[in-house]
Amino acid sequence: MGSRLRIFLTKEQDRELFDLRTAKVPQKVKDRAEVIRLNADGWYVEKIAAHFDWGEQTVRLVLNKWEKEGIEGLHELPGRGRKPKLMEADIEYLEKCLKEEARTYNSKQLAEKLDKE
Repeated sequence: MGSRLRIFLTKEQDRELFDLRTAKVPQKVKDRAEVIRLNADGWYVEKIAAHFDWGEQTVRLVLNKWEKEGIEGLHELPGRGRKPKLMEADIEYLEKCLKEEARTYNSKQLAEKLDKE
């Protein structure tokens, strides 16, 4: 077994991580910040993993990323997640139709209208 991962925070770093709890950031970022703070408070990887219902390796990844990248390592990289199916021009076209036409559409009807376009 390797050595235990342990993070030491300055007061400023701890405050910055604490403030993320109320910031308008994704919940994943808030959870990662809390992982860092709990480790700095002396919690072991195993206990943190059980607390969040995460795998131990996930906790280690968060801690290692913090050591390498700091606060920026808590955020998702751009390009992650599902890509939008509609182009901006498609959305603008549908919005224009909704404003100009005196009727309502459901999602299936909007999809058909977009296919005809």
